[in-house]
Amino acid sequence: MSSSLLFNITTLSYMVSMLLFFAFLASRNKGVGLAASGVAYAGWLIQTAAILLRWKESYAMGHGHAPLSNLYESVVFFAWTIILIYGIIEMKYKYRVVGAFVVPFALLGMAWAQLGLSSGIEPLVPALQSNWLLYHVITCFLGYAAFAVACGISIMYLIKERHESATGGDGQAGGVMATFPSVRVLDDLNYKAIMIGFPLLTLGIVTGAAWANYAWGTYWSWDPKETWSLIVWFIYAAFLHARITRGWVGRRAAFLSIIGFAATIFCYLGVNLFLSGLHSYGGK
Repeated sequence: MSSSLLFNITTLSYMVSMLLFFAFLASRNKGVGLAASGVAYAGWLIQTAAILLRWKESYAMGHGHAPLSNLYESVVFFAWTIILIYGIIEMKYKYRVVGAFVVPFALLGMAWAQLGLSSGIEPLVPALQSNWLLYHVITCFLGYAAFAVACGISIMYLIKERHESATGGDGQAGGVMATFPSVRVLDDLNYKAIMIGFPLLTLGIVTGAAWANYAWGTYWSWDPKETWSLIVWFIYAAFLHARITRGWVGRRAAFLSIIGFAATIFCYLGVNLFLSGLHSYGGK
């Protein structure tokens, strides 16, 4: 059995999970919701095994590095972290329906990796030959994943809030809306997800600076990736500052969370694919 086969099974699992979550939204059947979560977690376990197997395959080929060194491997790891963060939030706060707006992010990542990216295992370029690779990539992608979950929750908030505005907010939501948590709960979950992601992103930037000094002899060089990482950091810092000191909640917080995740995706993929710089290996 190869890691590629396990990644294919993972992609299929996330697809089935997403469809079950949509069926859960439509039917409000708790058994369907439980199955949706179960399939997502099963896919995550299979993906964990696949990542470990790919790591082993790298050693068998004589390269010997963690599977975090190119675009394919980073997209796969991003999908893994999204389900991990979703699972933590779902188990802690018991709002299973959030999976309907988060699992699709993981599915899109896995589908793109499997169908559109080269999956070859290559030797590390000199700049990546450091343990800082692990510290930097893991912290950054855990932060990105928390922001993805916050984005999904923010989309739920805007849908719920618009429905309540249209119906006069009488609290008698039916159909799909009946499965959504209240707007107050969604707003709070958005805040909590960003509170998880922000310190992780901060740690990712710090470990990245340490890695840059090891690889290129300077902590900061205003490389496009570094610049955009700082932009993303300022957006989420502004979110937290506005919420704590100005009382920004509700729709404005949801929009800022979505903008922050759009900037995160550009920092991760847009810079890698469209801009040249010290991180250009990340687009291969």
